[in-house]
Amino acid sequence: MIFKSIKWRLQLWYGLILAVVLAGFGSTAYLLEWNLQLRGLDAQFEWRRDFLLNALHRPPRGPRPGERLRGLPPPPPEDGLPGRPPREFRLPPEASGVFEADAPNNRENFFFIIQGPEGREIARSTNVPSEFADDLAARFSKWHRLQAPAAGGAEGMAYGDRIRERCELLPTGEAILMGCSFGPQLKELHRTAFILAGLGLLILLFGLAGGGWLVGRALRPIGDISATAAKIAAGDLSQRIRAAETESELGQLAAVLNSTFARLEAAFAQQRQFTADAAHELRTPVSVMLTQTQTALQRERGATEYRETVEACQRAAQRMRRLMESLLELARLEAGQEPLKRLRFDLSRTAWECVELVRPLAAERGIKIDCELPPVEGLGDAERLSLVITNLLANAVQYNRPNGEIHIRTKLQGSLMLLAVSDIGRGISREDLPHVFERFYRADPSRSSGQTGLGLAISKAIVEAHGGTIEVESVPGRTTTFRFTLPRCSS
Repeated sequence: MIFKSIKWRLQLWYGLILAVVLAGFGSTAYLLEWNLQLRGLDAQFEWRRDFLLNALHRPPRGPRPGERLRGLPPPPPEDGLPGRPPREFRLPPEASGVFEADAPNNRENFFFIIQGPEGREIARSTNVPSEFADDLAARFSKWHRLQAPAAGGAEGMAYGDRIRERCELLPTGEAILMGCSFGPQLKELHRTAFILAGLGLLILLFGLAGGGWLVGRALRPIGDISATAAKIAAGDLSQRIRAAETESELGQLAAVLNSTFARLEAAFAQQRQFTADAAHELRTPVSVMLTQTQTALQRERGATEYRETVEACQRAAQRMRRLMESLLELARLEAGQEPLKRLRFDLSRTAWECVELVRPLAAERGIKIDCELPPVEGLGDAERLSLVITNLLANAVQYNRPNGEIHIRTKLQGSLMLLAVSDIGRGISREDLPHVFERFYRADPSRSSGQTGLGLAISKAIVEAHGGTIEVESVPGRTTTFRFTLPRCSS
């Protein structure tokens, strides 16, 4: 179960990478310290070797770069004739402390053994370990065997049994075997390894803790998303995801989901409102029909009364039919199932025909229609757009003041066609403006043509089906302007 969690997968992967990096860093640091200790011992070997060569009356090899130890005296000058080993080997007084067990300069317990050409031992220090002296013959034999092919002398180093040793074969046949205890260096290396392991473990623990905190913080929105989605699935559409870090990827996802949930809540609310409004609109004609029929059936009536009853039922049925047709057309438009014609037409000409259609209605109320209709050509469904313009003009006539004015104008704005209808009437309040295009919305019962309350909703659906937009501006008590824009080449 733990390996199925994204959090633990990330945590384990992060911990594995961190452990590998720390192990590599620790190993590298340990090897560097190891090499540093060995180079220090090798420099000590070089410095002591020169003393032994001088004691053998052999000219010492020149110092290698970086081999001299700071703070230590240089080897004594040559003494005696080269090429002739002394009859009696003696170290100079200034070198007496470099091969003694308790000397301050011999913390590593350096010792030496010198063997002559015939295999006889010339000299040895007093601090040669007993376990090292037990197999001297085998050791010298090994070094002679390993370095025999070399000409002009050779040297080599080895490490084992906590002792670092060095053997140098001289051209004249002597062999100088030196060694030292590697115990202090090993102790220092063990201490370094313990410190590195402790620091690595501490860093790993802190890294895992910090990584766990970061991963948990980064994945926290996922838990909030799941919890919120569960509550929404249970029916509480008002729930939203808490997104503290809106700039992160999950924060952006939470913002998108919140927007989706808001639209979903609005859609459900609109659906509930639509159902209630549709039921209310249908209830009135149904009630009229039931009342008329019940009244007619209570007793015998004359032909005139029956005729009036049938006519009332007919009017109610026609209202129901208009409502259902409007609802069906609106549903098809919003679902994209109502095909629109894509023909070239002149928007100003279509608007002029709509003006002529509503002019008698305006004349009855003494309303003047002022037109500013320059030619504006484009592609679209002129028949359905004429329905939009007629709805806007009918609203402007119905909610205008007596002897008022209506202004309609068309305009070409780049790749857009614009049409605006303005009236001087009661206006629309700011609270009602965002809702005028909703189905059955009646704040006053205004801004919908006909008797269905769907005129503006259908107009909005037609305009949006052409790829355009429709909007309204109003100053309460003064003027109202409906305006829509369409692309000239609507797709």
